[in-house]
Amino acid sequence: MDDEDVLAEQGRTLSDFFAYAISRFVIAIIQALPLDMADRCCAALAWLFTNLIVIRRKTFAENMRLVFPDASPAQQRAMSTAMWHHLMLMVCEIAWAPRRLHLTNWATHLEVRDHRLMLGRLLSARPTILVTGHYGNFEIGGYGLGLMGFQTVTIARTLDNGYLNDFVQDFRGTHGQWMVDKEGCAPFIDRHLSAGGTLSLLADQHAGSKGCWVDFLGVPASCHKALALFSLTSGAPMLVGYTRRLDRPMRFESGTISVADSQNDTLGVCDDVRTLTKWYCDRLGEAIEFAEEQYWWVHRRWRRKPTKRKSVASHQRQAA
Repeated sequence: MDDEDVLAEQGRTLSDFFAYAISRFVIAIIQALPLDMADRCCAALAWLFTNLIVIRRKTFAENMRLVFPDASPAQQRAMSTAMWHHLMLMVCEIAWAPRRLHLTNWATHLEVRDHRLMLGRLLSARPTILVTGHYGNFEIGGYGLGLMGFQTVTIARTLDNGYLNDFVQDFRGTHGQWMVDKEGCAPFIDRHLSAGGTLSLLADQHAGSKGCWVDFLGVPASCHKALALFSLTSGAPMLVGYTRRLDRPMRFESGTISVADSQNDTLGVCDDVRTLTKWYCDRLGEAIEFAEEQYWWVHRRWRRKPTKRKSVASHQRQAA
């Protein structure tokens, strides 16, 4: 590594540390704020992001066009404001969680819907796969499971900023939520599930042109085949769940929409990768209907489906 590379690396390290220091400063301010004051600040920021500050506005507009084609401009603005309010509150709640959400008071912050269904699977000796999406406060959902004593493994991309990555990893791992990088994780996940472990996954990530294409909220979307394959190859039941905010900050409902189990599959849900993928996309859509404004509509979930190209041999046959 020559001198220029060393200087560039030192510059990136300094920039990363500066970004980390600013983030920790903002988090410290948030932690000191009363909930009602933070809620008002988040509402003001939501108005700014909708009306003045342009952040992924094109992505939001395209998602609205695809999923809500009949929504008026006023309805789209209202959805944008409510979504940004939710996202700002989500940041605050993550900052508050280590100080305000504990083993002795979690029941005052978190209602568990269909708890028998969820706990029955998590307490089983069989492996379990929990599926959710960029909806509600999924970070609090994972944090709450760890707080209750359920250790999970989650697949996630490592952040480019090492300082921020370590900070996020510490938050998620406080009560037993372990993160593994998505690159080369398959052998580890196989061993984890074979040992009866629990795997939690975000199911609404774009998987590219080679993914499994099914409808999500009525629009074709590419889904990672690995989610269904993990369940089908290990025999692990798949639960579709959510954690959404209720009437105020730090007040949530966690629930399980449904379970797909290859050992008790009377509807053919677990026949193959596509049927299981379509099943969990449909169930996640049902969860989003509870509070549509709590979905990440700035998330690039839907992208153009590639057109199939005819092979050279096919063109030659047609020409003949």
